[in-house]
Amino acid sequence: MKEINTINSLALTFFIIIVTILLSLNNRTINSTIITIEKGMSLSTVSELLYEKNVIVNQDVFKAKAILRGLASKVPTGKFLLEGKVSDKVLIDLIFKKGPIKLKLMIPEGLQSDQLFKNINTLLKTDYDFKKYFSSEKIIQDFNIEGQTLEGYLYPDTYYLYHDSSPAEIIDILITEFWKQFDKNLLNRANQLGFSVHEVVTLASIIEGEAMLDSERKTISSVYHNRLKINMKLQADPTIQYIIPGPPKTLSNRDLRIKSDYNTYQNYGLPPGPINNPGIESIIAALYPEETDFLFFVAQGDGSHAFTTNEKDHEEAKRIYKINKRKNR
Repeated sequence: MKEINTINSLALTFFIIIVTILLSLNNRTINSTIITIEKGMSLSTVSELLYEKNVIVNQDVFKAKAILRGLASKVPTGKFLLEGKVSDKVLIDLIFKKGPIKLKLMIPEGLQSDQLFKNINTLLKTDYDFKKYFSSEKIIQDFNIEGQTLEGYLYPDTYYLYHDSSPAEIIDILITEFWKQFDKNLLNRANQLGFSVHEVVTLASIIEGEAMLDSERKTISSVYHNRLKINMKLQADPTIQYIIPGPPKTLSNRDLRIKSDYNTYQNYGLPPGPINNPGIESIIAALYPEETDFLFFVAQGDGSHAFTTNEKDHEEAKRIYKINKRKNR
């Protein structure tokens, strides 16, 4: 009996020694390495990939540790950044818990969707064709959007995307955030004003295109609300910039005569839809305009505007601006 106990004790000691040795394997320092785990890869394939990249020393040990933690069937996909002192535990935690690398996408307020999609493709190093999603009837209906495209509803904010995020996933994230921001309180306010969500977002996009200072958003909004009330053309320069290809430019009289439903110098009321993707401050400004009698405003060259109630004062404000502009040359 004592001999059996001695044998068992020796076996247990030997087992502990073996486990200790195994646990110490695969601990090493590596340079910055990115590995990509494709969809459908098994734990064995991932172990082989890590071995080929010289990240681990022993595939079987790595697999065993992952299996013991119940992770064999939970292999994630994406790109993973490995660097510094890396052990099996660190690798397993990084791959199965922390997850793939996320890339930071910053969407500024007022960005047009074409440029937004270019930025996404640049960030992800892809060439996704977003056009079919941008005007997809199914997506527009699924997200209860009244327009014919997604312009205006791709909410500007900071997001973190995976390398393999699909166009549909990205658009879902952006529009879902829009509806989080445009909550019941804002919906109720739109109803009070007799505006649809689409009209609010359209007006907000024009305000976004005009406003350089947060303090002026509601004042600019008041000008457009006042014009809409008396059926006066909005004459909003950003709507002209929207229909002219390329970067913003100084508008000419010829530009103001362009035939387009978006030309608010030629047509009454709001254009058919948003001209960019406005932020929440412009949306709120569209819903809560300042109470003024202003019907005109002109840029002052420093981001601010001069607001006036009549055309005579407006022309004088423009004259003063031109004089100051010449002086500052």
